Amino acid sequence: MDLSLARRMPAEWERHDATWIAWPHHEPDWPGKLAPIPWVYAEIVRALAQCERVEILCHDEEVAEGARRILASHGVREECYRIHRARNDRVWLRDSAPTAVVRADGAVELLNWAFNGWAKYDNHESDARVGEAIEKITGLPRIEPVRPDNGKRLVLEGGGIEVNGAGMMLVTEEWLLTDVQVRNPGMTKQDYENTFSEYLGVSETLWLGEGAVGDDTHGHIDDIARFANRDTVLLAYEHDPADENHERSADNLRRLQHAAEKRPFRIITIPFPRPVTMNGERLPASYANFYIANGAVLVPTFNDPNDRVALNGIAEAFPRFAVTGIHAVDLVWGLGTLHCLTQQQPAGRR
Repeated sequence: MDLSLARRMPAEWERHDATWIAWPHHEPDWPGKLAPIPWVYAEIVRALAQCERVEILCHDEEVAEGARRILASHGVREECYRIHRARNDRVWLRDSAPTAVVRADGAVELLNWAFNGWAKYDNHESDARVGEAIEKITGLPRIEPVRPDNGKRLVLEGGGIEVNGAGMMLVTEEWLLTDVQVRNPGMTKQDYENTFSEYLGVSETLWLGEGAVGDDTHGHIDDIARFANRDTVLLAYEHDPADENHERSADNLRRLQHAAEKRPFRIITIPFPRPVTMNGERLPASYANFYIANGAVLVPTFNDPNDRVALNGIAEAFPRFAVTGIHAVDLVWGLGTLHCLTQQQPAGRR
């Protein structure tokens, strides 16, 4: 094996060259509510642009012109972002865009997982080619990881992956090991752990149970548990026993506590907001879906008393970062918020 090609996925708080997003344009993702969403995105770009360059994929020129106009209205300077024409079905780049890793030789490499629209949407062909577009724009090498058991292309999404950059990974059983496997049928827990070791440099995988209620991705980790540093995990915990998230989060806390007996690390719990519903549908509103930029943490907020509790808890976990709340009540109607829509490009070593 060429050791120069050994890979490590950096923690999200490690230095970025840029953050990637895709500009919203697909009305069915926010039924009846698309109009305010680009303005929310402009506020996100305004906050990110103070920390790092923002790379914006736009479905077509009409979308690109709308993005420029709204960004200008928000006072975002043109030199802080770049717009690229690249067709996309939905804007959740955490899942459709490649996961970037750093090789032992310091080069950044794009891991372009196969994308199947979360096994829910047939129209995901453009999203499945987003990795090729980013490869062309950046000039970074792109590979397509394969399954260890049969050599077929591996189906994964970035929202299910959480690493501390030092060999530890958080993942949920609901995402990958449910009875009806919709990503890589037949793959075992050991198969996945071998895969995480090969492609992400992971030496220890902590398996939590279920994700948040309302999450249509089959339990992505980024709605429930996140690393704040190499030795600290932030866990979304629901105290109300009548809430559907209570038993799920209690089980996840027990799993983390058990793991911490063998390899000590700190566990900080943050609350969920009150249930956020739309047309009777429970939405995956979670403060854990924050995004870590260069020196800043952007946190979704929900006009809830727990906003302050969560922001304080996250600020405690990130004492050297500026913690900023971004209103996400409209955004979460699309079944995702800040972490779901962003994808970091790590700096690597030059």
